[in-house]
Amino acid sequence: MATAREVAIRIKDVSHQFGEPGDMRFARALQQTSLDIMRGEMICLIGPSGCGKSTLLNAIGGLMRPTAGTVEVGGKPMRGPLPREIAFVFQESALFPWCTVIENVELGMVFQGVARGERADRARKSLEAVGLKEFMSHYPDQLSGGMRQRAALARALSLQTGILLMDEPFGALDEQTRMILGEDLSVLLARAAKTIVFVTHSLGEAVFLADRVAVFSARPGTVKAIIEVDEPHPRKPAFVTTDKFAQLRNKLYGLLHDEIRKAAELAVAAEPAP
Repeated sequence: MATAREVAIRIKDVSHQFGEPGDMRFARALQQTSLDIMRGEMICLIGPSGCGKSTLLNAIGGLMRPTAGTVEVGGKPMRGPLPREIAFVFQESALFPWCTVIENVELGMVFQGVARGERADRARKSLEAVGLKEFMSHYPDQLSGGMRQRAALARALSLQTGILLMDEPFGALDEQTRMILGEDLSVLLARAAKTIVFVTHSLGEAVFLADRVAVFSARPGTVKAIIEVDEPHPRKPAFVTTDKFAQLRNKLYGLLHDEIRKAAELAVAAEPAP
């Protein structure tokens, strides 16, 4: 466990299962997973489908309680959602179509109890930070997929939480848009110094964004390895053309290859007999 910096999130021996043994839907998602996430770092969680990455993210955010083990935020056990301390960005932007972009951003602060005058100011600043200053009065269906995700990120930033949880936020976007949003997120990380936990299936995205990458085993998932990415933020596009980037990506591929095969074999074994 890391000790040089303050621990923001401590995950200790977390296991989680869905259903009960004997139930057709029974599944073990996580198994004795431990991880310290340091304040101000960005850590990516990567692993085969079904290995429990999103389950762990939900446990960190207080959306569910693990079957066993503990999750602590700021040294305190998680008992439920902490909207003043933790914000989410999901794969789907989840914007209300009948609200303008700025109204969508303000909604998060309404639930947080922020005063009306302060909400408008914070929403404008957050939209400017993600490059949507000119689109505040637009509706979601007038935006591209990448712009909608920018709006969702602005909503999370406006909450001014110390922790940001991101579950494949760029997963539904094309590769070029993902690359640009990744560059912008690296800039925001350098400015805001937030603690970010980012789930992804993309090797390149993990290497480009993360200070550390936690590689998960096949289900039931646990942390198989931690890869350090010693590259300062904000990261430049040229980083992806360096030998360092290629070596780190190849190392991740090597660690994941056997786990992805195991996950595929598990999926085949779980299929009902014809």
